[in-house]
Amino acid sequence: MIENFPFYLSLVIAIVLLIMLANKIKVAYPVLLVIAGLLISFIPDIPVIRIDPELIFIIFLPPLLYEAAWAISWKELWKWRRIIGSFAFVVVFLTATTVAFVANHFIPGFSLALGFLLGGIVSPPDAVSAGAILKFVKVPKRMSSILEGESLLNDASSLIIFRFAMIAVATGQFIWHDAVLSFSWMLIGGIGIGLLIGWLFMKGQKILPTDANMDTILTIVAPYLMYIAAEETHSSGVLAVVSGGLLLSNNRHNFLSTSSRLRGINVWESLAFVLNGLVFILIGLDLPEITSGLEGVSVSAAIGYGLLITLVLVIVRILSAYGAVVITLIARNFITVADTRNPGFKIPGILGWTGMRGVVSLAAALSIPVKLHEGGPDFPQRNLVLFITFIVILTTLVVQGLTLPYLIKKINMPSYDDHLPDDEAEDLIRQEMAKLTLDHMKINHAELLEKSPFLQQIHEKWRGKIKGESDIKLSPEIKTAYLDVLNVQRAWLIAQNHDEKQHFDEDIIRRHLLKIDLEEERLLLIH
Repeated sequence: MIENFPFYLSLVIAIVLLIMLANKIKVAYPVLLVIAGLLISFIPDIPVIRIDPELIFIIFLPPLLYEAAWAISWKELWKWRRIIGSFAFVVVFLTATTVAFVANHFIPGFSLALGFLLGGIVSPPDAVSAGAILKFVKVPKRMSSILEGESLLNDASSLIIFRFAMIAVATGQFIWHDAVLSFSWMLIGGIGIGLLIGWLFMKGQKILPTDANMDTILTIVAPYLMYIAAEETHSSGVLAVVSGGLLLSNNRHNFLSTSSRLRGINVWESLAFVLNGLVFILIGLDLPEITSGLEGVSVSAAIGYGLLITLVLVIVRILSAYGAVVITLIARNFITVADTRNPGFKIPGILGWTGMRGVVSLAAALSIPVKLHEGGPDFPQRNLVLFITFIVILTTLVVQGLTLPYLIKKINMPSYDDHLPDDEAEDLIRQEMAKLTLDHMKINHAELLEKSPFLQQIHEKWRGKIKGESDIKLSPEIKTAYLDVLNVQRAWLIAQNHDEKQHFDEDIIRRHLLKIDLEEERLLLIH
């Protein structure tokens, strides 16, 4: 381990350089990282990186899911809950089932249980890949919201399929009524445990005298604790992390200080950056070892199986995207849907083409044990499953990842977004906050306003007469008054975000909340 440490450091440097290159040439960085890992693996005497299969999920999955849960808009998630739920659960189950029957029919030695195992592994699209691509092109807000929400939940459904398939392969049987009970407990138990632990962390951080460093450490501990607690009770660790993360994210302004929120953002962005980079470069580094483990199957035949499964995944997702539109257009006559307008054929087509596979598929494949049980026979077709998974990840990342930006630019998609344009929303929010601030200062801090040059500057700033304020000495009383103003602004923004009648994009709301946090942090540094 120690002798390979320079190699691990060089990998991190390589990841940073490759992502810089990806940003420069406007290519999704997962594509470059996978290809680079593959090329590095062919260099002679490169150390082999092996991760204990039992630890692969615990190392990578909880923090990546937790970070995604904090970044997503709950308002958008709830608005598009039906389409997100259908893609995250119905489409994943449909995809896994289709893969299972195709693999069972076309791949020699593949039982139906092994087919479902493979289907559970490759069925969930990867959020990181899609997000890395979409940042270079402009897409309707509804599409990015659906992709983010789907990626947050589809890991849970695919890993549930994976777990049941593992049991079926190991025992040779599948008992339906036991499976239904286990599935129900995975859903209910996972969500319940995540919410309970999230609530305990929220209350603890609110009551205990923690500082920004302690709060940041606790946010790193939380997802691991949620995941492990849920898995130990045989429920869904993924759903526990997602539900707990959403609870804490939605209440972040109630229990975290300004300093904790600002530091937490920086720490989590860096942590997710490193973990995502390591996972994608590991995908490429693992291929030679996976290939060497193929027994009784030629590399060319294994590549063919991988391309066949990839084709199945692409077809099923595209058909599902158009099927979801048809069902929604029919269902709008009977139930309330998020948007009754016909999105046309462009948006579903692009949505269907965004099915790149990545982190979760690799983690699931690597977590397959070498032996069926301790001291028992080898796990059947393990290396072939790993190889097919690699081909699926590589093909979808390279083919779909490189063509998706071109397709989005080529197709002039209708927006249909209900949000106000960014410039208009910025102006409206600024005007409303200015009116709120001026009224609040006059009503609640009139005496201090007459005596304090600083508050007068703030007052003038919001009247639009000056652009900034100078750093001057402030008494605790003046600081308290201005902090009160900032808290009122923050509360108003949060209320606007929760108001369904408003059409502000949550990204803009969060941007203004960040500005208030930065202003509060700056104020605390003034003596």
